[in-house]
Amino acid sequence: MKIIVPMAGRGSRLRPHTLTVPKPLIPIAGKPIVQRLVEDIAKVAGEKIEEVAFIIGDFGPEIEKSLLQIAEKLGAKGSIYYQNDPLGTAHAIKCAEDSMQGDVVIAFADTLFRADFQLDKNSDGVIWVKSVEDPSAFGVVKLDNYGFITDFVEKPQTFVSDLAIIGIYYFNSAEKLMNEINYIMDNNIKNGGEYQLTTALENLRSKGAKFTLGKVNDWMDCGNKNATVETNSKILEYEREEMLNYPKSAVIENSLIIQPCFIGENVKISNSKIGPGVSLGNNTVIVNSNIENSLIQENTKINHGNLSNSMIGNSAQYFGVSREISLGDYSVLDFLSR
Repeated sequence: MKIIVPMAGRGSRLRPHTLTVPKPLIPIAGKPIVQRLVEDIAKVAGEKIEEVAFIIGDFGPEIEKSLLQIAEKLGAKGSIYYQNDPLGTAHAIKCAEDSMQGDVVIAFADTLFRADFQLDKNSDGVIWVKSVEDPSAFGVVKLDNYGFITDFVEKPQTFVSDLAIIGIYYFNSAEKLMNEINYIMDNNIKNGGEYQLTTALENLRSKGAKFTLGKVNDWMDCGNKNATVETNSKILEYEREEMLNYPKSAVIENSLIIQPCFIGENVKISNSKIGPGVSLGNNTVIVNSNIENSLIQENTKINHGNLSNSMIGNSAQYFGVSREISLGDYSVLDFLSR
């Protein structure tokens, strides 16, 4: 089995945190979003992962190297493909056509999930969905009385279903999917100005393909700062037991840690209260602060912070008393010297 991961977007809604790092590489509870995604899929797939193919933009050689290492940790071949123009979800998959053989899981690196993830290999594919309040922003599916999908509808403006496609798919024949993607691109069939995967799925269904439903227990968004901070807190809660053992290199003095929290290597905390729901990246220094439900990346310094629902990037410095902030990489915000 192969895992195909389209992730070419830079994540403009999460700026300034995606100005220097693509959104799928932002750590959640100490591990990049895309790494969590492929590891979760590999755990439940029930068979060896032969290849992980990443479809990216111009992210640079260091990020490409880190993606290949994610695949290597799974014992899989890593492949890099490029989507230079944002022409839609079907176009993204087309960019990885050389890896589209056999059975595949396609997982868009926008969200994380918790699910009873089972691959129904008696069907042509499995589409994972979650019931949402406002389905107009998503691709949705309709079902028959037997639980098979009868329609794929992209961003419906009138209500047809509240079962939103979360961006994770299983196909027992990547070749059949590629035939339909090539057809809609060769014939310039677009929806909303882009080549949509839901169009290819609807074509497959109309030709007799049977798609079953996979439901998720929790669908966690990382689209903006508030959603990413909330997702970080949820992942910490799911992995509470794993977070209890801090690295030996961490130095914690005269401070209270309220679980669940992630504390990275060489973190220094003094005269502070940390948690719940806080991630502190490697080499971060926290002094005289009270921080809860926040995501702090690596090599950052915080003094006299009183923070909640906040996100601070890498190599940043924050000295002050604001309650909620969003501070990007290499930024300095100093209220104490004013």
